[in-house]
Parts: sequence; structure tokens; C-alpha cells
Amino acid sequence: MPYGSNAEKKDDFILLIYLKSIVISMAVALVIFLILAAIVTFTSVSESIIPLVSSIVTVLVIAFSGLLAAVKKKKKGFLHGIAIGTLYVLIIFILSLIFIDDFSINKIVIIKGIMGIVSGGIGGIIGVNLK
Repeated sequence: MPYGSNAEKKDDFILLIYLKSIVISMAVALVIFLILAAIVTFTSVSESIIPLVSSIVTVLVIAFSGLLAAVKKKKKGFLHGIAIGTLYVLIIFILSLIFIDDFSINKIVIIKGIMGIVSGGIGGIIGVNLK
């Protein structure tokens, strides 16, 4: 295909949509985690809630990312959502490998990865059905 063809622009556009969706959802996650940190720091809320809240927030923001991409694409929401979920999980996995000294792949990491991918798909389904 010649450079600049419609198919090539379409693929670039999909990648741009994915990137924007992931960046927006990571920004939302960052804000939520900063609020959580403030709550834990300045109140009597126990730090033991952090792993649970972290997992819930991650699943929700991945679904939100899938929703954003699907709203833009307006079709194949499940597939776009799964693609977003997979990219998001891979980014988190790579960052964990880089920044967490004792990070290892175990049953919980795999389950959380699958949950992230599925939640992206669910977000995509919701996104294509929004008007």
C-alpha cells in the first residue's frame, strides 16, 4: 500500500484513540490514588484497604478506557475494549517489572491481568451502546 493510504491512516487513528483513552484513564487513576493516599494519611482509615481499593480502581479505569475508545470508534466495542485492556495490563506489567524489585508473575497477577482485559471488553460493550 502506498504511504498515506486510508487504511494506514485508519490504523494510526485507532492507535491514537487507544493511546488517548489509556492516558486519560491513567490520569483518572492517578487522581483517585492521590485522593486515597490523602484519606489514608489524614484520617484513621487503615492502610489495609489499599490493595482492595487499588484493584477495584484499576478494573474500573480499564473499563473506562475501553468505554472511551469504543465511544470514539462506535463499533466492535468488545474487541476494542479487549485491545485497550490488554495494552493497559501490559503497561502495568512492564512498569511493575521496572519499578518493583520483587515483582513476580503469580496466580494473583494473572487473575488481575485477566480481570483487566475483561473489564476493558465490558467497557467497550458499554461504550458502543452509549448514544
